[in-house]
Amino acid sequence: METILIDCVRNSLRHLLYRNAIFMCERLCAEFPSETNSQLLAACYLQDNKAYSAYHILKGAQQAESRYLFATACFQMDLLNEAETALCPPSEPNVEVPNGAAGHYLLGLIYRYTDRRRSAVHHFNQALSADPLFWAAYEELCVLGAAEDGNATFGESASLYVQKKYSGHGLVSQSMTSSTENTNSVPVRNLSPHDPSPRQVKNLHSNTLKDNPGSHGTALSGGASGQPVNGSFANMSFYSTPSPVTSQISAAAPPPIYRNIQANGPNPNLLGSDGSPRSTINSTMHAPRRKFVDEGKLRKISGKLFDSGPRRSTRLAGESGHNTGSSVTSSTGNGTSYSSKYLGGSKLNSVAFRSVTFRKAQARGSESFDEGVQQESCDDSRPSMTTTSTSSLACDTKFLEEGILMATGGPIMSESQAITGASDLIALLAILGEGYRLLCMYVCQDALDVYRRLPQKHYNTGWVLSQVGKANFELVNYLEADRAFSQARLISPYSLAGMDIYSTVLFHLKEDMKLSYLAQELVSTDRLAPQSWCAMGNCYSLQKDHETALKNFQRAVQLNPRFVYAHTLCGHEFVALEDFENGIKSYQSALRVDERHYNAWYGLGMIYLRQEKFEFAEHHFRKAFHINSRSSVIMSYLGTALHTLKRSDEALVVIENAISADKKNPLPMYQKANILTSMEKFVLALEVLEELKDYAPHESSVYALMGKIFKRCNMHDKAMLHFGLALDLKPSATDVATIKAAIEKLHVPDELDDPL
Repeated sequence: METILIDCVRNSLRHLLYRNAIFMCERLCAEFPSETNSQLLAACYLQDNKAYSAYHILKGAQQAESRYLFATACFQMDLLNEAETALCPPSEPNVEVPNGAAGHYLLGLIYRYTDRRRSAVHHFNQALSADPLFWAAYEELCVLGAAEDGNATFGESASLYVQKKYSGHGLVSQSMTSSTENTNSVPVRNLSPHDPSPRQVKNLHSNTLKDNPGSHGTALSGGASGQPVNGSFANMSFYSTPSPVTSQISAAAPPPIYRNIQANGPNPNLLGSDGSPRSTINSTMHAPRRKFVDEGKLRKISGKLFDSGPRRSTRLAGESGHNTGSSVTSSTGNGTSYSSKYLGGSKLNSVAFRSVTFRKAQARGSESFDEGVQQESCDDSRPSMTTTSTSSLACDTKFLEEGILMATGGPIMSESQAITGASDLIALLAILGEGYRLLCMYVCQDALDVYRRLPQKHYNTGWVLSQVGKANFELVNYLEADRAFSQARLISPYSLAGMDIYSTVLFHLKEDMKLSYLAQELVSTDRLAPQSWCAMGNCYSLQKDHETALKNFQRAVQLNPRFVYAHTLCGHEFVALEDFENGIKSYQSALRVDERHYNAWYGLGMIYLRQEKFEFAEHHFRKAFHINSRSSVIMSYLGTALHTLKRSDEALVVIENAISADKKNPLPMYQKANILTSMEKFVLALEVLEELKDYAPHESSVYALMGKIFKRCNMHDKAMLHFGLALDLKPSATDVATIKAAIEKLHVPDELDDPL
């Protein structure tokens, strides 16, 4: 009865019938109460996005697997202290973290979100050491700015690990060791981080669980891996993609799985014979958006004459998730989806091995479905029951390999196949990892160059194209970013990763129709995803309806409190409404989630600059600059803050660097002319402004500043001409009043007290 119930639960989870799985698993626990069966019930509830139920079921459980599941439930409920205690009990300081790489990864997330960066980096590195294919851990290191070069992380040692894991020699030797432990029962053991065949990590939705809270959390498909003689549930692991399995109870034995293995590598549709489900909950970096400054246009920030209110900045963020993150990246980055959506890339992977007893010259036609291990005759064409020892040994070896295949969930490969496959996979991950690392460090052009080295079939995937779009967005190549994100939408219309950044791209391009259509599509796809409401908020913000935009951004925060970009967008809208106090709170909330979210530092600097708190402004702009040292906009405003602090020489150096970083950005050129004017270097200032007219021919600020300079030089005719040109370009009402006042005082000596 217990075996039948376990199989029923497993099949229900495989077919996403969570209500049925929970009901049958409750019968199982009532009839056969045990901690292992409680683990299966908790997995059912986690799969059904009911972490609170799993929390109460496993509270106080002591097994390593139970502690990991309990910590997962706590993490999804944002009970980070309890999650940490479950993984690292204070009473047992030397206890091993359960589930190896997955446990270290979960612990790293806990440390990250409790602002213990060094410990987080340590555990993410531990996860990668235990499993070099743990991509989610590498993503988190990139988001934290602590990742090694992709070629170093995914190098020769990682390739050797994969070869050892999937080669026939490694698997056979592992199973031989296991079979000597107990020939009559199914041992339950957690594989150590250095086990030759550790658990696999599979990302359910690439990076989207971190970025997409509508994905409803963990994919915990539970199931019994085997039924030991004592009647307890042996173990379980998590899987992300269900695959067909043989009929559970059948009189006729199906063909051996080993015969169905393709010669060229693993069959992705095969699961282990234990039927164990595997789960991952992804994380991701979430990229932020620029609110105050459009680098395609001139910005006016110093002095009252040309302060036309807040503008959108460059994408001043880091996430994921992105979720992620997450989403993250989270990415995404990367912010994860932090009810059941916060955890990224976790896995449960204790694998139960069934030892096999070999008897020479004995037909093996029986099959044990309840234990998930097929036993089949090696070859129906063998000559007789009295085979030689050599042929019997060959038959036993083949049968052993079949058992290993079922237990590990993957095929046995020859050494040459393992070498080739490992080399190809590691080379691919090295390119992806290096590109992602460079993007997180905001070395965007280099990241694009790395991504271009990808094979076409990998480059033309939703995740890669979203990263390409983000890189172009950072470089202010909005048209290229639009193309990349549009292509990503065509290839992966179901993925919302990076769509918050895409909506900001359309905002800067003022594509109100495309932005409106995108927002409606995202909401209809998943109305519980923060990306959907960020896009909707950008729609209203583009229409200058800042109050409605703010409500949409707050909805995104409500859906995922760790979606860092949504906090920043709230701050931008508060500033647009001149509610600086709440704007500061929103930016600080973003920094509590991700201290490398540089556009939150930038937003705080802009508020303090407007409040004329120039020391605070300089501090926050410098913090943003240390994170993203290639942003022309950040350098421009840092130079402005230094200039207001009477540090003009230092400001000129920063402004020159800003001009070199982006020669197409007119903002630093205008600031340079402004600083030179205040230093009474009028000739140099006019030279800069003459050059600037080519970049911003319709910017009234340029002509107004030239008029002021000509007035100081007592060239009244030219001053009047340029003041008139400035008025013809229809500046803001405040600027119009200031320019007219300057015209009225044209023949009055003026020391240019108000810098422009």
